[in-house]
Amino acid sequence: MPGLIGKKIGMTSVFSAEGKNVPCTVIEAGPCVVTQVKSVEKDGYAAVQLGFQELKEKNTSAPLKGHFKKAGTTPKRHLAEFKDFDKELNLGDVVTVDIFNDVKFVDVVGTSKGHGFQGVMKRHGFGGVGQATHGQDDRARKPGSIGACSYPAKVFKGMRMGGQMGGDRVTTQNLQVLKVIPEHNLILIKGSVAGCKGSIVLIKE
Repeated sequence: MPGLIGKKIGMTSVFSAEGKNVPCTVIEAGPCVVTQVKSVEKDGYAAVQLGFQELKEKNTSAPLKGHFKKAGTTPKRHLAEFKDFDKELNLGDVVTVDIFNDVKFVDVVGTSKGHGFQGVMKRHGFGGVGQATHGQDDRARKPGSIGACSYPAKVFKGMRMGGQMGGDRVTTQNLQVLKVIPEHNLILIKGSVAGCKGSIVLIKE
């Protein structure tokens, strides 16, 4: 599906035609440059590689310098592949947020905020163990029994426990496009998307 690489600017709210205050996420989508065109004959599948955000020449590796030089563009910081664009694209073509003008719903892929090591109450929504009295003052936020019994005498895989929380690739589907502002390369999407301010997201039709 066609799409763009973008940067999450933050959240705001707009008023709908019915006068409702709708929360929305502001994303700077593109402009992206076509850095590679893949074909079924040569690569086994058809896709278009897009580049987003400028990268200094001194911070670019030699192989990537040649890659961008072949495309006739300056080095880009972020690369991603998309399929099934309506029109045929060539190396060096610029794709802007205009491709979402007639689109009503999009999927947004982002990286969720990292929270470090968290316990079961925050990570999985556990309710805690029993009451705080009767000698349980040190076990209020613990997970309780993890399932070891006479048979099978083991803890099953996938048991919800404390651990690393966040920092995952998250796809939020069927988000409504509220407004496209081509002159500022902005797209307003209803609701929230994964990631912090300034994080990179992929917007797919």
